[in-house]
Amino acid sequence: MQNNISKPAKGKIVWLTGLSGAGKTTLARGLEEQLKEYGISCMLLDGDLLRKGINSDLGYTREDRKENVRRIAEIARLFSNAGQIAIVAAITPYQDDRDMVREMLHDCPLLEVFVACPLEECEKRDVKGLYKKAREKKLPNFTGITDIFESPANPDLILQTDKEEYEHCLQQLCFATIPQVHQNIYTQPSVVNK
Repeated sequence: MQNNISKPAKGKIVWLTGLSGAGKTTLARGLEEQLKEYGISCMLLDGDLLRKGINSDLGYTREDRKENVRRIAEIARLFSNAGQIAIVAAITPYQDDRDMVREMLHDCPLLEVFVACPLEECEKRDVKGLYKKAREKKLPNFTGITDIFESPANPDLILQTDKEEYEHCLQQLCFATIPQVHQNIYTQPSVVNK
């Protein structure tokens, strides 16, 4: 179903950051589906898939993580410059790396989204068994267990996936990404003046 919605004149980058299991990829896929339904060109850059491909030569040291993020940012820029919306789902655990992304992409519209979820809840959702392996010391430098995750200092949007339903989080993400798409899918909450 294609609707008559004006497409963005310039591309954009939507960067979802958060712990493994927080819901980044699920929300990124939902956003991708919504945008494609409305004929808006987009590309999902999943950190896990990129780790198996273009970034397969990198480990999980601080330097390798920085290079992983840098490469993802460069790829996202290519899609944005081509007029597409690049949707990035990558843990991006360090504030200085997120700052590097903002600096690198200063000429691209960037929406930083913190997919916030407590570690305990992420461990309950652990379908891949990664947290269990990290707790057993089988995965070194695992974010949240043997390596840190620094919550973003000033994200553009915070989605609390442990407190809000998926549909509500997706609604907020769609509106923040392309407001005119959101207005056609959902009803905006009314604003109350005091």
